Parts: sequence; C-alpha cells; structure tokens
Amino acid sequence: MKTITEIDEKIRNGSAVVYTAAEFKRLIREGAEISAADVDVVTTGTCGVMSGTAAILSVPVAEPGTFERADRAWLNGVPCMPGPCPNERLGLLDLIVSGTAHAGAGYGGGHLFRDIVEGRKIEVVVEAADRSIEARVTLEDFGYARLFTTRSAFKNYTAYVNTKPTRVKTIFSVTGLQGPCREVSVSGCGEINPLQNDPARLAIRDGMPVFLNSSVGIVTGEGTRSTPERPNLTLIADMAGMQPRYMGGFKTSAGPECITSLGVAIPVLDDRQIAALRVLDEEILLPVADINTRTVLGEGTYADVWRQPDREVTYHPEWCEECSACVAAAVCPTGAFSRETGIDRDRCLACTACIAACQNNALEAGEGSLRVRGRKVPITLRQSGRTLAEDLCRDLKERILDRRFTFTGGGGR
Repeated sequence: MKTITEIDEKIRNGSAVVYTAAEFKRLIREGAEISAADVDVVTTGTCGVMSGTAAILSVPVAEPGTFERADRAWLNGVPCMPGPCPNERLGLLDLIVSGTAHAGAGYGGGHLFRDIVEGRKIEVVVEAADRSIEARVTLEDFGYARLFTTRSAFKNYTAYVNTKPTRVKTIFSVTGLQGPCREVSVSGCGEINPLQNDPARLAIRDGMPVFLNSSVGIVTGEGTRSTPERPNLTLIADMAGMQPRYMGGFKTSAGPECITSLGVAIPVLDDRQIAALRVLDEEILLPVADINTRTVLGEGTYADVWRQPDREVTYHPEWCEECSACVAAAVCPTGAFSRETGIDRDRCLACTACIAACQNNALEAGEGSLRVRGRKVPITLRQSGRTLAEDLCRDLKERILDRRFTFTGGGGR
C-alpha cells in the first residue's frame, strides 16, 4: 500500500516511476510482471467529439449604463445564453455557450472555443430591448473563461451502422451514414481511456486535478447519462491554459460538434489498480448498433479500431489528380486538409473521412472493420483521436517528471 502523500513526495524528489498508458500496455503485452511497487503513476487520456462541452464566459461589451440588460447574444455568430446573472446596466455579460451551438453548418461552439484559446478576435453581437451592441474581444479581455463538461470520457462507446437503404443524417457521420450496413462509425480511445483504467474510480475522485485540453482542471463528479457500465465525468478548467491542438470543432451531417481532450494521472496505490490498468484493447467490447433504433447488431473490440497499422492518415500528393473540386478537403470535418498544403497535424483527428471521399486514393490509413451480421463492415469514421490522446498522456508525464504536477498541489506551474 502507498499513499498519495508518499507518491507526491516521490514526484518532488524525482524518484517517481511514471508510465504513459501506452507504455504500460506495451509492458503488459510483452509479459512483464508488474506490481504496485514497480510503478507510481500511469498517465491516461482521451480525445474526441464530446457533445457535452460548454463554456461560461464573462465578456465586456460596452461602458456601464449603455444598455439595461441583454436579451440575446452571439459570439462569432454562435448563439449564447445571457446569464444566469442579469448583467443589469454593467455592460458586462455572463454568457453560457454550448459546444454544439451552431452559427451555421460549418461553424459552432467547438470552433469558437478553439478560436478563443488561439487568441483570435471574437465578434460579439448583443441585442437589448432598445439597441444592438457590437464589440470585438479576445481571451485576454474575458474576466472569466472556463470550459466545463456535462459528460465526457465515457468508459466505452457504441459503434453505429445504418440498416436502411438511404443515408441518415447523424452526428456520427460527416456526410450521412450510408446503408444498408455499408459503413460503421466509431468513438473512444480504448485501452488508454481514463475510466477504462479506473472503472471503479478508486483514483479518479471528485476534486482530483486533471488536464482538460491540457489546462489544469478538476473532476466535479459523474456526468449526465452516466451508468455503472458506462460511467463518465464532469470537469471544469480555465480556458487560458488550454492548447488549441487538443480541442476544436468537428463538422457532421447533423451540424457542428465539439472536440475535447482529457488527461488523467492515475496514482498507483495498490494492486487493485494494477489489475484495472492491465486492460487491453482486445478485451474492451465495442457494441455495434443500428443508428435508427439503437438495437445492437453485433460486437467487436477496440483492437479492431486501434490495433491496425498506419493509424495516422498519410497524403500522397503524387497520386492526386487535381480534381476541379477537392472532395477530400471539402469533407474534412476539422478543416485539416488541403491538396496544396497537405495535412495540418495540429487540426487532424485522423478520423479517415477524407479517405473514403478521395476517388484517387491519394490518402490512406489503416481504418479497420467490424463484423456486423456475419460480414465485415469498413470503419469509415473515427470520432476519437488516439494519437492526440497519447500525446496528451506524454505531456502529462513530462509535467510530472519535471515536478510541475502533484496530486495535492495540482499542476499549474
């Protein structure tokens, strides 16, 4: 048995043994016998579309007395909810913005959050009873800017197919899910997900410091739709410390969604936690359901998704035939690809939507497949970024090794 205090002391004196989840899993696959005495911390993470993400912002828009109170407000065209404070005659608005609120088909709350964190100028429009007010602000102008989640980091997800012959508009597809059973959409980072490695929440407790989009935050509790079989978390963190590459918008056929990332350092106190940390992709079930009825039709594992070679998308410009309109660029849900400049790795989720769109096979990756009703169905969309999640795990490990994170002191330095 170890205590948090003992692990914190080892972090401070530089003797803590820290692995990323990917490193720890590699040892397990190699047959290493590991006990709690051999490791102090394992860093876990997940990254992907997380609809239950929102922001609370305090935004200055005018001099005090300019207007009585805001009736409606927009940031870069994204609708916001003024309040809950009435903002009476202050010229200062408290706004709540949903990560899935839409300014249009290609821009929503997730895009807005990334623009804020990148320090871009944000256009504010406010409607009051007798006037309209416009302003331009940046993150530095906000008196308060925090991101919170109502549900994030589900322990595991469901994959979806469409059993009907026509396309179905859904947040689980960029262009509409083809049927019948022509393609499958998946989510989840499998064996490195925080709750896969601590499903009983022996370590991930309320008030624990975590990294939301690489900014120090805390766990505030269980989220909406959380169940014992599929728990998830609510979190909050300051936007000022976030890194843009771990967040952003994601276009779907049902409107823009929000990309959010979570990194959690798990302190290893005893062998119960080692038992949970030994979970591997091939042991984590991934049900496949009909998007129309949510009826489960089959079952795979996360090894079908993430144990494929060439997880990242590769662009071969020599294979590009320079179509009059590049369909792959148009379909990219994060705006990460153009045939002129290639793939922007800071925006690419490696979702593979571009691969199915390109008729000339100028893009490739190991997409994988799932078996549904006895046949293999190709995975054409991954709404989680395993590589980005592993990067976040490494960032968190480095912070621990640099003594910039402790469990009782947080990680704000």
